[in-house]
Amino acid sequence: MIPWVQLDTATMPGGGGELRLMRRGAEYSIMSGSIELMNSRLSGSEEALASLACARIGDRPSPHILIGGLGMGFTLRAALADLPDQGRVTVAELVPAVAAWARGPMAEIFAGSLADPRVTLRETDVAGLIREGRAAWDAIALDVDNGPQGLSRAANDGLYTLEGLHAARRALRPGGVLAVWSSAPDRAFTQRLGKAGFAVEEHPVRARGTRGARHVIWMGTAEARN
Repeated sequence: MIPWVQLDTATMPGGGGELRLMRRGAEYSIMSGSIELMNSRLSGSEEALASLACARIGDRPSPHILIGGLGMGFTLRAALADLPDQGRVTVAELVPAVAAWARGPMAEIFAGSLADPRVTLRETDVAGLIREGRAAWDAIALDVDNGPQGLSRAANDGLYTLEGLHAARRALRPGGVLAVWSSAPDRAFTQRLGKAGFAVEEHPVRARGTRGARHVIWMGTAEARN
């Protein structure tokens, strides 16, 4: 069997520990300690995060999507495939090394998506962009951790608190969508989405086509304010 080779490491801001970029032949993995955060062979649920969100805003002439977490670019590529030419995607990536990996050792996986004129890459915390936004986005897609319980970085928890969800709702345009990826169900988070003013749907998805681990995507539609 081909052994794994460590290509690079990166320190996450805010005491989030270390990320490791690994390669085994044509397969890539990003690890946090002993936990695999993403793998280039398992893209199904990350693609579904974008396709489900884009389907909800497909009737808008110039939709603008905010993606939290660049990862291996699967969510970004799926969004670009579904968006019209007038659409825009802003990607927030907190760890500069991840953006460097996308342009370096993983460039083949990204397939030129970062050069698409519809794409803006911001090396910043997505939470800041959400707090600053007021009716700025048609959809927000979050895949910054393993789910509502921050695993790789404790500061990510703030995105999923009631306060963080209220901020996301304010940042969305009327009828906009908050899409959240998770490795597992979380009943308490489903309830918080409802309390924050979202109409909630839970979608089970597979990590790889019809196979692989079962992940969860929440779709929260911003309800009209009274």
